[in-house]
Amino acid sequence: MSAEDHMTDTASPARPQMVEAFAHPIGQVARATPGGTTGWTGVLLHIHIAPEASEAMAELREAECVAGSGIVGDRYFKGTGTYSAKPDSREVSLIEQEVLDALARNDPPLQSGPIVLAPQEHRRNLTVRGVPLNHLVGRRFHVGDVILRGARLNFPCKYLADLLGKPVMLPLYNRSGLNCSIERGGVIRPGDVIELID
Repeated sequence: MSAEDHMTDTASPARPQMVEAFAHPIGQVARATPGGTTGWTGVLLHIHIAPEASEAMAELREAECVAGSGIVGDRYFKGTGTYSAKPDSREVSLIEQEVLDALARNDPPLQSGPIVLAPQEHRRNLTVRGVPLNHLVGRRFHVGDVILRGARLNFPCKYLADLLGKPVMLPLYNRSGLNCSIERGGVIRPGDVIELID
């Protein structure tokens, strides 16, 4: 079944319940504390999904985001992702193009040379530019008409390094993206503006 075929399947099957990251006492403090960077405007560059765990990511020209579920056709929407059984907010994941650019420059020089990751390789759903993801834990922001809430920072793992055959764990440390929940669904497309709500 193609990625386009998945776009027509909007029914969310039964799967483990996602847990709001801010149910934890420390998360509640973070949510209630103002701070982080403001005054930025970003843009959505790429959308990718994978129907099953470890499958190649397919690029979409548009994607339907379903509140409380994920991106239609993606492994975490279907409950077939590698970490689907773990309680977490994995409805949509983002990574900054600036991070990919830094890896390609070997900046900082953590490995023997540059690491080039194409947008479909990093395993995140959305590649964005101009969005300070590390500052958006607990914050709401919109991608086009869709509203996301930053749930927790993503961390590089051996699974990703093994899948890619590239030494990405150390270079992606503290800049591996953001897992989000979807508060208001809708259709997103590359070129959509991304801005902070609160």
